[in-house]
Amino acid sequence: QVQLVESGGGLVQPGGSLRLSCAASGVTFSTILMAWYRQAPGKQRELVASITNGGDTNYADSVKGRFAIFRNNTKNTVYLQMNGLKPEDTAVYVCNSKHYRGYDYWGQGTQVTVSS
Repeated sequence: QVQLVESGGGLVQPGGSLRLSCAASGVTFSTILMAWYRQAPGKQRELVASITNGGDTNYADSVKGRFAIFRNNTKNTVYLQMNGLKPEDTAVYVCNSKHYRGYDYWGQGTQVTVSS
């Protein structure tokens, strides 16, 4: 069992920055990858960024060059650094942890609102 707790969301102006955190607790040794998803009202949930246990990263085309995902393995925490935020980035951002044998854990989400 893994518990994921997100933090760092909030209201930011266009062009601003936020750093989201996802703290994992419980059994984490079987993690395949960690990822951030987002979902806005009326839109499809999309994968924003992911990082494997080997450190390989992947990003949605819409955030490449603006967002960065990284980890602190000692703290069992994954971060999403978001720069150059745009109104279309407004969404609930949810942390996801994928494990072997079909285990798939989700956090509660944190709201990011980009507005003037």
